[in-house]
Amino acid sequence: MRKLFALAAPAAALTGLLLLAPTATAASPSPSASGTAKPVLNSVGTSFLTATTLAAGQDADVPVSTGDYLYWAFPASEGQTATVEVKVTLPDAADRHGPQTWTVELFDGLRRRQACTSGPQNGTAADSATTVALSCTLRQIRSWAEPWSGDPLPGTYYIRLSTSDIPQQDLGLASQVHVHVATKGGVNDAQPEGGSLKAPLVPPVNAGSTASGSAATPAPSSSAAYAAAPVAEETHWYSDLFSGWNTRWWWTVAGGILAALAGVLGYTLTRHPRGHRPHHHHPHLSE
Repeated sequence: MRKLFALAAPAAALTGLLLLAPTATAASPSPSASGTAKPVLNSVGTSFLTATTLAAGQDADVPVSTGDYLYWAFPASEGQTATVEVKVTLPDAADRHGPQTWTVELFDGLRRRQACTSGPQNGTAADSATTVALSCTLRQIRSWAEPWSGDPLPGTYYIRLSTSDIPQQDLGLASQVHVHVATKGGVNDAQPEGGSLKAPLVPPVNAGSTASGSAATPAPSSSAAYAAAPVAEETHWYSDLFSGWNTRWWWTVAGGILAALAGVLGYTLTRHPRGHRPHHHHPHLSE
């Protein structure tokens, strides 16, 4: 019996350790769960070509030199609306010699400056201020645009942070910049609000009645009259001669004829004036 008890005691202890092991594992944080957060970048570019790329929702916290041009880049897809938030921690007030004005700008992949729909793009810090907050909300990304328009299209966008007004003595002072890029929307949001036509542009009209504010919608009636279709214009055999591209040729020919007549008339009036020329008497011929 003593031998059996001696063998059972270690077995019970081993079983207890196995039961406690899952509980300890579950209590510890999962590495995968902690690895979902994107790391904060501590780098920045000084031109479009060297801009540091930020992923969606990623931040940048960088020590910079006051007066430099700072560049970051981020991707934006169709239907998204991106917002860039910048917080600048200024140098010590004792080291500054006046107010500082910081500016944030957004550019598309073609280096075209994009307009901001909201947010203070410029911020002026007084002598006693410690921080400056800037923001810029880009227009909703479109899937297509006319060649002449500057609408934002899917692709890479650039953030440029600079000091537009600063005392000369403050150039080069150490500052701290925090940048956050947030995007909302997606492909399902590609159609802007109010982009679909829910009613005809020409509402039904009732002949002989006057529209009023209270009667914006006509009463339902089986005999409601609608706007009549335009009557086709009457055409003749010569109608096509003066329509379309033919009009340009007729005007060209008519202009050429008028120019020729004007030239002949002008030559006639200047070289051959009207009236008879006076006859001069030559005394030698009369003798």
